[in-house]
Amino acid sequence: QVQLVESGGGLVQAGGSLRLACAGSGRTFSSFSIAWFRQAPGKEREFVGTIGWNGGNTYYADSVKGRFTISRDNAKNTVYLQMNSLKPEDTAVFYCAASWSRYIMTNPSPQQYAYWGQGTQVTVSS
Repeated sequence: QVQLVESGGGLVQAGGSLRLACAGSGRTFSSFSIAWFRQAPGKEREFVGTIGWNGGNTYYADSVKGRFTISRDNAKNTVYLQMNSLKPEDTAVFYCAASWSRYIMTNPSPQQYAYWGQGTQVTVSS
């Protein structure tokens, strides 16, 4: 089992940057692939990107490709989401999630992830 806590959200102007962190507990954190999802008001939870257990592979949604980067530091049990060139349509609550699959899944659904953080709000003003 793993517990996840997101941090780093906030208010930023369009074109700005934020770095979110997902801190995990437990000695098995490095065994999980981690994904970021987001959910805007009135919309379904949307896949953002994912990273494999050792950080060697990543996969991103087309809407964020080239702007967002996921990395991880297993020594710190932390996964990061660096978000650049933010747009107002990026406004959402961002969640990190852990899957027992060590390897990334392409276009995964939320149901494929067993553990979730509480979310952190990202607001991008125009």
